Amino acid sequence: MSRTILHLDLDAFFCAVAEKADRALKGKPFAVGGSPEGRGVVASCSYAARRYGVRSAMPMAQALRLCPQLIIVGSRHGEYGEWSERVMERLDALTPLVEQVSIDEAFLDITGAAELGEVIARRLQARIRTELGLPCSLGVAANKLVAKVASDFGKQLTETNDYPNAIHVVPPGSEAAFLAPLPVRRLRGVGPKTSAALESIGILTIGDLASAPANLIEREYGLNGRGMVRRAQGIDESQVVTGGEAKSVSSETTFSQDVADRDALWATLLSLSERVGRDLRRSGLTAKTIALKYRKPDFTTLTRQMTLQEATDLDGAIFRAARTLFQQVWKAGEAVRLLGVGASKLSEEAPQLTLWDQSSGRRSRLQETVDSLRDRFGSSAATWGRGMKGKEKNDEEST
Repeated sequence: MSRTILHLDLDAFFCAVAEKADRALKGKPFAVGGSPEGRGVVASCSYAARRYGVRSAMPMAQALRLCPQLIIVGSRHGEYGEWSERVMERLDALTPLVEQVSIDEAFLDITGAAELGEVIARRLQARIRTELGLPCSLGVAANKLVAKVASDFGKQLTETNDYPNAIHVVPPGSEAAFLAPLPVRRLRGVGPKTSAALESIGILTIGDLASAPANLIEREYGLNGRGMVRRAQGIDESQVVTGGEAKSVSSETTFSQDVADRDALWATLLSLSERVGRDLRRSGLTAKTIALKYRKPDFTTLTRQMTLQEATDLDGAIFRAARTLFQQVWKAGEAVRLLGVGASKLSEEAPQLTLWDQSSGRRSRLQETVDSLRDRFGSSAATWGRGMKGKEKNDEEST
């Protein structure tokens, strides 16, 4: 199963915030930035101004020469952060796997969601527009690289004096075909100097780079050249990395030698699940979503996640979810370099137990006993029986 990544970009964010304060600016050519009398530059400009050639980072004096009727608006620094936080709150409500890369830009990993990425993107776009009055564009793809290019591409396809509010979807498997006709300078990691050098040897498009002789590119750029070619082919295994305050608890291990034995891999999953469970209980947290990280010997890295019916902090529930995710990606006999287990959608609320849920109550008491033994005699003093051996039957014994 391929990943589903969204790239969200708030359209001309500083301008959109300025319009919220002054509705008279809507539809007019204006720029947010410094005074033209000094060395002021354009921090952001409206789409109406862009039709005159005005661009971000341009000296404001030059912007005025291109568009004499340009309205100059001062920055509203405090407000930008406040509106950005409100947007990110809505992203966090959608998935715990959110990577904010700037005040107006973020990646979301929604792999495993029940709905198509485009459906989720349109609903998210509508929510941000309706609730916050802010426009945004999104790219939907199987990796971060292509999702970012897709959101930019969607904006360029939308010719309007207003915000584009674009959504562009790149179906899994079509990454290379989507990138191929684009200028090579559009590829992440290809700056002006590299772009000029590549163009000088006839590599004008991303497709040209993707099909270039590997030894030629590697000879000129070394390992960076190999990475460029892989990106040009639409390959990007970088993960959505969350930051800020803890949104997840995780544990992972890299094997000293690649492991292909199923029982050994399941034993590792159990050990990782125990660590995650213990960290949750120590922090007084429960988790609703369990994630698996799986890396192959060639460094291909897969991530999968699933949402539980009830939040939990129990080792066994975490392990069973991790094992299910593992079975989705592992092929019998396939070697594994790294395994990781994570828990997210954290809450300080205790697991909900009903009057009739004697089984869950018994498991919680058993978990407390195991924790007590580990506190007194060390982490290896008590472990779960059949779960360690990878048995699928009688899961209660692997709590």
